[in-house]
Amino acid sequence: MNKTCINCAEYKRCRESSLSWVFFIIGMIATIALRVVTVLAHFDPVYGQIAWYIGVAGFFIFFIYKYRVDRARYRLIQRSRLTEKLGQKGDLDADDRRLVGSILCALSSNKDRINYLLIFVTSALALLIAFYYDFLK
Repeated sequence: MNKTCINCAEYKRCRESSLSWVFFIIGMIATIALRVVTVLAHFDPVYGQIAWYIGVAGFFIFFIYKYRVDRARYRLIQRSRLTEKLGQKGDLDADDRRLVGSILCALSSNKDRINYLLIFVTSALALLIAFYYDFLK
C-alpha cells in the first residue's frame, strides 16, 4: 500500500482484506505454475501436467474472485450514477466523494503492479528456458 493510500481519507474502507491476499497468492502460484509447465515436462511429463492443472485451477479461482470484485464495483458505480454525475460536472455529495475515494484507493493497489511484474518476468524466463530446451539442447 503506498503512502497516498495510507493517507487517503478512505483508507479504512478500502484497505486490502486478508481474503484479497489469499486470492492474490493463488493467482501468483497459478502464474508460476503455468510458466514452468514446459520445463517440468522435460523432466517428467507428469510434473508438467500437475503444474498445468495447478495453474489453470488457480487462475479459475483467482479470476472468479476478480470478476466478483469488479462486478460489485461496477454495480456500485451504476447504482450511485457516479459516471453520470461526473459527466454533468455537478457537485458530488459526501457519499459520492467517499465512493470515488474508495475506487481510486482500490485502483492504487500494489498487488496489481506486483502481479503484472511477476507475469512479465516469469513469461520471459519461461520463453527463454523453453527456447533453450526446444532448440538449443
